[in-house]
Amino acid sequence: MAHDAEFLEHLYAVHHKERASFPSRRGAERFLEALLGVLFPHHSDEDEYRSRDELIGGLARIERGLTGLLTPLTEKLHATPEAIAGEFIAALPRVYAMLWRDAQAILAGDPASESLDEVIAAYPGFYAIAAYRIAHCFYHAEVPVFPRLISEYAHRRTGVDIHPGAAIGEAFFIDHATGIVIGETTIIGDHVKLYQGVTLGALSVSKEMCSMKRHPTIEDNVIIYSNATILGGETVIGHDSVIGGNAWLTKSVEPYSLVYNRAEVTVRSQRDEG
Repeated sequence: MAHDAEFLEHLYAVHHKERASFPSRRGAERFLEALLGVLFPHHSDEDEYRSRDELIGGLARIERGLTGLLTPLTEKLHATPEAIAGEFIAALPRVYAMLWRDAQAILAGDPASESLDEVIAAYPGFYAIAAYRIAHCFYHAEVPVFPRLISEYAHRRTGVDIHPGAAIGEAFFIDHATGIVIGETTIIGDHVKLYQGVTLGALSVSKEMCSMKRHPTIEDNVIIYSNATILGGETVIGHDSVIGGNAWLTKSVEPYSLVYNRAEVTVRSQRDEG
């Protein structure tokens, strides 16, 4: 088989450059899985961490691995890969506490959930939230690319697309998960509940708006039912509001609002035909 020498040389140059300047996608995926395995036994191999020393060793391996993953990005980082990895490990107690509150919110809000163990081990919504909270740490630390590798892996696994730049408060509840989209500049308060198919998006996808707030603000204690779409950086959903299924909003609503899409459904018997 004949090969185009110029094309092959180009591919070699690209591979050589990217290996030196781009974090490993598979490495990011393995990092997330390993970290969740340390934080929650539900995500680790059986008896993987049977002692404090094994847990300490697991965290040390994760920190070393993270340093290696960030090393190709060294010139784009505000600190050394070692420092950023250390800062992340130091932030884990805060992230862990938030994830437990998320799991508790899911258990309290879903009649079908039977235990925290079930939520943590089996709920795609919890997995998506966990990946988001981890990715958000790196986004906040201004690490390029790497947080998106984490969030896109979770997106593929769960069907939930949360940009790591979104700001999401405590006790966040995603029910059923599939098809949820949360944009980069979205702000979500505490005790918010989203059902499947919800989109918190932008009114415009113009590149000129990249530094502006493009996505809505959802205040505390809001419930948004399935397939609702809320768009725009100036759109604010007031606290303690309920947004019904299939609603389409591009304007703000006051606190304690009930928003719903009025639809007509006609039911008739086939015996009435003819």
